[in-house]
Amino acid sequence: MTDPSAKIAIEDLDAISAATELASLAQEIAEHDIAYHQNDNPTIIDADYDALRRRNEAIEAKFPELIRDDSPSKIIGARGREGFAKVYHSQPMLSLGNAFSESDVWEFEDRVKRFLALPKNETLEFVAEPKIDGLSLSLGYEKGELIFAATRGDGRIGEDVTQNVHAIDHIPRKLRGACPTSIEIRGEVYMSKSEFMNLNARQQAIGAKTFSNPRNAAAGSLRQLDPSVTASRPLGFFGYAWGESSEILGQTLLDVRARILEWGFQLNEPAVLCPSVEHLLTYHSKMMEERSAFDFDIDGIVYKVNRLDWQERLGFVSRAPRWAVAHKFPAEKAETRLKSINIQVGRTGSLTPVANLMPVTVGGVSVSRATLHNEDEIERKDIREGDVVVIQRAGDVIPQVVKVLLNKRKSEVVAFEFPKICPECGSPALRHNNEAVRRCIGGLICPAQAVERLKHFVSRDAFDIEGLGGSHIETFWRDGLVKSPADIFRLLEQRDNLMLREGWGVRSVDNLFGALRKKSIIEMSRYIFALGIRQVGQATARLMAKQYTNMENWIEAMILAQNQESDSYQELVNIDGIGASVAQEIIDFFSQPENLQILEDLGQYVRIQPYLESGISDSPIAGKIIVFTGKLETLGRNEAKSQAEQLGAKVAGSVSRKTDFVVAGTEAGSKLKKAEELGLEIISEEEWKKLIGNLDG
Repeated sequence: MTDPSAKIAIEDLDAISAATELASLAQEIAEHDIAYHQNDNPTIIDADYDALRRRNEAIEAKFPELIRDDSPSKIIGARGREGFAKVYHSQPMLSLGNAFSESDVWEFEDRVKRFLALPKNETLEFVAEPKIDGLSLSLGYEKGELIFAATRGDGRIGEDVTQNVHAIDHIPRKLRGACPTSIEIRGEVYMSKSEFMNLNARQQAIGAKTFSNPRNAAAGSLRQLDPSVTASRPLGFFGYAWGESSEILGQTLLDVRARILEWGFQLNEPAVLCPSVEHLLTYHSKMMEERSAFDFDIDGIVYKVNRLDWQERLGFVSRAPRWAVAHKFPAEKAETRLKSINIQVGRTGSLTPVANLMPVTVGGVSVSRATLHNEDEIERKDIREGDVVVIQRAGDVIPQVVKVLLNKRKSEVVAFEFPKICPECGSPALRHNNEAVRRCIGGLICPAQAVERLKHFVSRDAFDIEGLGGSHIETFWRDGLVKSPADIFRLLEQRDNLMLREGWGVRSVDNLFGALRKKSIIEMSRYIFALGIRQVGQATARLMAKQYTNMENWIEAMILAQNQESDSYQELVNIDGIGASVAQEIIDFFSQPENLQILEDLGQYVRIQPYLESGISDSPIAGKIIVFTGKLETLGRNEAKSQAEQLGAKVAGSVSRKTDFVVAGTEAGSKLKKAEELGLEIISEEEWKKLIGNLDG
């Protein structure tokens, strides 16, 4: 990450260096926006992100002629995630300007008064309300009935999450009492601190992904392609703002808040009316002291002009309203000594450095451990065992090391060397291009990964073996009964041994054996998913099964694909939805002799059903490999892909010698050029529609 404090002072920048840095900041901030808004996985803390934006704004203020079209000052959030329908906001969902100091708040009031041409001594009322650390959401109602729900997205285009919000109790399906014919309610989806801790405990128990903080948990839960996953997560919603309305809602912000409450929403309380900046600052201090007592995260206070006619006059700047500002809380920090750095190995093999600290109280919580994120973070901050460090609780949840106090470093302290070998099993720990995390490739032979991978192997979406839960796997692993997936089926040879174990009787053993025999025949896609290869979820497993049709083909192709010059490698990366990153994970799996042995052992007990094509097997394009490129004028790319797959074709993401034909729309680029070079059959969108029409008819 760019460290603004390490850069040239803004007053010393010339036009060339300013232009260069603005380009760099635009790219860096865009990457962080995608991580936060699109992937629900922020890579830096809010304070560091805000520092980048402030520097960008300061440079632009000095060099307004250098403001870029892709400037962060013009952009809100990030584009939505693939898989959701788009919703165009009738009124943009904007962000808020920030205040970081008391002087910033005074300046905010001055700006408002100057814009409205108010005398300096005139009372200007603000509503101060807690700033919820959640995910912005828009809800549309017609005649009181909920008709759509959409995320903010990039401010103009959001994601349609209507099906997902039906399970959130705080969102009424029908508004209570008298309401406008048409009204859009806006607010924040959040997860309480207590529910967040419970969710992570459940996720950890089943070997699933845990979340770093309640905001990420809420965002990740809401933005699920499967609504049933969202329904299983404990989400709340504060409705405190509005977009378009078919009628005037009131004279003041407090008037409208009262109506929103009457319609059945929860409000972000406590909100107070403040007649002066002094009152705002007093409220801010009070809330900062009391924030730990709230069961939901707040990261500051929002100040809004109370009179709605003044709000309308004030209007907006590029990405924020003039009539509101967010006064952020400073991160709570403390000093302590870093005693040692431990490397933890996760279920997927990720090596995560953890700082063991002399216990210190931060924000009312005793902290003795903190995340160090990855080896780049350790190197960038030059963190060493024995250092005195500053820590803070990011998002009030995860402690992290902010910096090292170099003036307190002892002479005998040496640089930390990040291991390249897994500390659990001794397998290589590799780091792929463009990844910050180093991972053990030991897989099932790594003790740190094995138990969780075995739990995954028997889970519902994998082999789905009834009577063999996570606690059984842990016990069997500890006692040496189950060390590999094949050992699970070898339990059929352990009847006498099992009968002697506590909690196992004739019925439970018979039920387990029945389940094992039943599940010894499995669909190819479920089998691939069960292996627990990183980045290979259910969808990717289905793509692999569809492409290679049976296990023999798949295994042979994956072994050959280790040579990146081979046709097998090109075939793998050209599968639409795979790509180089996922392909590398699969190749790494097959590069380990131990994993090949696991597959061979399983083959003695498990029969894997070949993939059965669900499309029209007798259509002329069944089995053909098709690539769509360019802009399709009348068909969406997803619609065209669906048409092809329904007729038994395979849709690839890139052109190769195995491509049967290319459907080229307007503005087709490199894919079309490559198809021409290879002499492939190329058809237009109209020709494709005619072909599909003939086949359908």
